[in-house]
Amino acid sequence: MAQDYLQTFETFETSATFAAGLDESDPLRSFRDRFHIPKGPNGNEAIYFTGNSLGLQPKTARGYVEQELDDWAQLAVEGHIHAKNPWLPYHEFLTEPMARIIGAKPIETVVMNALTVNLHLLMVSFYRPTSTRYKIVIEKGAFPSDQYAVKSQLRFHAQSSPPYEGGVDAALGGRGGSLLSEPLAQAGGSDLLIELAPREGESTLRTHDILETIEREGESIALILLGGVNYYTGQAFDMKAITEAGHRKGCVVGFDLAHAAGNLELHLHEWEVDFAVWCSYKYLNGGPGAVGGAFIHERHANSFDLPRFAGWWGHDKETRFLMGPKFQPIPGAEGWQLSNPPILQMAALRASLEIFDEAGMPNLRAKSEKLTGYLEFLLSQINNEMISVITPSNPKQRGCQLSIRVKNADKPLYDRVVSHDVSADWREPDVIRVAPVPLYNSFTDIYRFAEILRSCLG
Repeated sequence: MAQDYLQTFETFETSATFAAGLDESDPLRSFRDRFHIPKGPNGNEAIYFTGNSLGLQPKTARGYVEQELDDWAQLAVEGHIHAKNPWLPYHEFLTEPMARIIGAKPIETVVMNALTVNLHLLMVSFYRPTSTRYKIVIEKGAFPSDQYAVKSQLRFHAQSSPPYEGGVDAALGGRGGSLLSEPLAQAGGSDLLIELAPREGESTLRTHDILETIEREGESIALILLGGVNYYTGQAFDMKAITEAGHRKGCVVGFDLAHAAGNLELHLHEWEVDFAVWCSYKYLNGGPGAVGGAFIHERHANSFDLPRFAGWWGHDKETRFLMGPKFQPIPGAEGWQLSNPPILQMAALRASLEIFDEAGMPNLRAKSEKLTGYLEFLLSQINNEMISVITPSNPKQRGCQLSIRVKNADKPLYDRVVSHDVSADWREPDVIRVAPVPLYNSFTDIYRFAEILRSCLG
C-alpha cells in the first residue's frame, strides 16, 4: 500500500529544517543512494530535475552490462544459450517487471525497438481508415515526433484512393508536406487530423473538452492517439475516461507513454487501452537511447488478421529456427517484434526495473505527489510576478514535472538558475521544466531549488 505522503499546503513550511525532516521520514529515501548523482558546474552534487529527459544511472547498471560483455568475450555465439542470462530469451526477463509498471499482463507487454518505431508499427495495425472513419485525434501540442509519425501515416494511406476531397496534402495544409495550420473546428470539419488545443487563455486541455470532441466527431474518428503526460505542460490525461469515450464511439485508442511510464500509476489492461508505446530513457532510467516498449491489449492477442510489418523475432518460437517462409506470429505483444533484442541496452534497463520492483509504483507515485506539492507550495511563497506554474494544480492531473512559465520569455533567468548546480531544461518560448523524481530526488532538493530560484529573481 502506498505510503501516506499527502499533506495540504497549510502543513508545509519554508525552512531547510522542515525539508530535512521530510527526508528523514521518507521511507524511500535510501533509493537515492542506488543512483549516480552528477556534479554541477561548480563541482557540487547537482539538483537533478531532468529525469523527464534522461533518468540517472543505477549503480548496478554497470555490473549488469559487464556481465553480458564478459559472456560475449568468453562465449561468443554460445552466449545465446549458455550466458549466465541467456541472450535468446533475454527480452523475456524484462517482460513481467515492465508489465507491473504499466499495469498490464505479460502477454500484453514487450520491450523492443524505440518509441517512434513502435508507434509506426502499431499504427500499421491499428490505424485502419475507411471511407467514413479515417480521422486521427492528437494533441495540438503533442511531442513533434508523434506529429511527424501521424502525418506521415496519413500521407502513406493517402497514396491510393483517399476518402477526402483534395487529397491528404491539401487536408494537411497545402502541397509539399506542409503542416496542418488550423484545428478541425476552425476548418469546417474536413480535416483528417483533429488537433486538441486548450481554450483561449489557458495552457492545458480540459478533460470535458476532450470527451466532448470524441462524442461529437466519434463516428469519423479511426484513432485517438494522445500522450499519457504532455511533455511541455506536464499535464496527465484521464486515460481511463478517454478510452471509455473512444470505445463508445467505435474508435481505437492508443497512448504515447514517454512521460508516463515509470511516472504515473498505469492500469492499461484494466482501462482496456488498445495499444501504447513508450521509451525507457526518461523515468525508467534505461540509459541514453534505451530500448522502448509496447503494449497491445490481450483482446488483440490472437488477431492475426490485423495487418502488421513482420520480422522473424515475432515468429512462433517453436518453429522460428526452422527458417520457414510463412510468418506465424507469436500470440500477444511479442508477435509485433521484428529483430532479436539489443542485449546491452536491455541489461542496463533490467538494472532499473529491479529497483522499481523493490520500490513499488504506488509508493513512488505517492511520494511524487508530495514532492510536486511541496515544490508548488514553495513556488507560491516566492510570489513573484515573473513566474507561474502552467502544470495543473490537481496532483491527479500531473506527474513528476512542473512547468514554470517565465514572463517575457526571460531565458537569462534559466541560465542563472542552472549556474547554481541545477539541472533543469528550457523549452521555447518561455518554460522551465523541472521534474523531481521520487526514486532519487529529495525534499531538500526541492527546498534548495526554490531558494536558488528566489535568489535569481532578486
